[in-house]
Amino acid sequence: MDTIINFHFKRFTKTLIFLLPCFLCIYSQASLLPPLPLIPDLLSFLDLRLALIYPIIQTFKDTITSDPLGITSTWVGSDVCNYTGFYCDHPPDNESATALASIDLNSFGLEAPTLDGFLDRLPDLALFHANSNKFSGSLPGKLAKLPFLYELDVSNNKFSGPFPQEILQMSGLSFLDIRYNFFSGPVPPQLFLLKLEILFLNNNNFGQTLPDTLGSTPARYITLANNKFTGPIPSSIGKASATLQEVLFLNNLLSGCLPYELGFLKEATVIDASNNLLTGPLPRSLGCLGKIEQLNFAGNLLYGQVPEVLCAAGSLVKLSLSNNYFTLVGPLCKNLVDSGVLDVTRNCIPNLPNQRSAAECASFSSRPRTCPRPSTFNTIPCKVKPMSNPETRTKKNSVTYSALERHRVP
Repeated sequence: MDTIINFHFKRFTKTLIFLLPCFLCIYSQASLLPPLPLIPDLLSFLDLRLALIYPIIQTFKDTITSDPLGITSTWVGSDVCNYTGFYCDHPPDNESATALASIDLNSFGLEAPTLDGFLDRLPDLALFHANSNKFSGSLPGKLAKLPFLYELDVSNNKFSGPFPQEILQMSGLSFLDIRYNFFSGPVPPQLFLLKLEILFLNNNNFGQTLPDTLGSTPARYITLANNKFTGPIPSSIGKASATLQEVLFLNNLLSGCLPYELGFLKEATVIDASNNLLTGPLPRSLGCLGKIEQLNFAGNLLYGQVPEVLCAAGSLVKLSLSNNYFTLVGPLCKNLVDSGVLDVTRNCIPNLPNQRSAAECASFSSRPRTCPRPSTFNTIPCKVKPMSNPETRTKKNSVTYSALERHRVP
């Protein structure tokens, strides 16, 4: 009996493979789409999964209007795993199968009007990297149906429109890089509830206020730089204390006073909120940033004394407070100025070089300024570690700062 069943199963499989090109042609015509390319010599494909995506790849290839490096000339024949930029592996749901697991189109300069009908129809894809191309339109609406996709990089392209809502349904995503595009509007609060490790949104046209869910993110690296965000940095950011290592807010339109909760980020090594409209004194809680290496609040409207407890932070390599309205530094901070760790140029500090004019400082101080929760600015919610010798401090490579470079792949 088993022999008979196996015989009929093999005949059925061969018949299905033989008829598959016909089914694909009928389907494409019935849906009023251009006919999908016929699959050549099905039996030469390493796996049926590769045969099924072959016409999808070829249809996408036909939409590419510019290929300066001739990449798509290799996208020929049944050996999909050897197409330039395509990588195969065993899919999680079948270790004996071979499927297209990863696509890396970084820096190929390909131009196409959309990824719709391509990216969202590769069911075994786990990684898609396409930095520095000229893809445009919006992201495919069915991305969330790709069960294994956990890295998505479409940075430095021409995508536009509101934040892609389909991303919010991708529960397995851990790496999201959509920087250097033309996305606009608010960032949805649900984004910071995803289990992301890396979130790069910089150099778009995102705006409005940052949601309070920012503090709920498990991400380690976040770049929000070079957008049009307004309002304060949410005080909820302190809830990310266990995970957040680097965060960039620079070059936005953020305003209000710095939240005391910034000092809770015990794992943070880089915080940059330079070139905004932030005001108020520096919270003394910043002295609790035990691992901080680079802290940048330059180019804001901050004032008062630079807290000595912050200058005692033993890991500081660079503290940038230039172009503000600080009026006093103590002996510890003066030591950091002398060693080059602390930059307080263009402030209002007597007896230091390269400060603002007396008229500028008087004009600023003549306007009354207040911050909510004033008592929090003098609270130190930790035991500050003894400072180290500035000469022994070393700056490590930053993941988030590298994301500010258009063609750089972090």
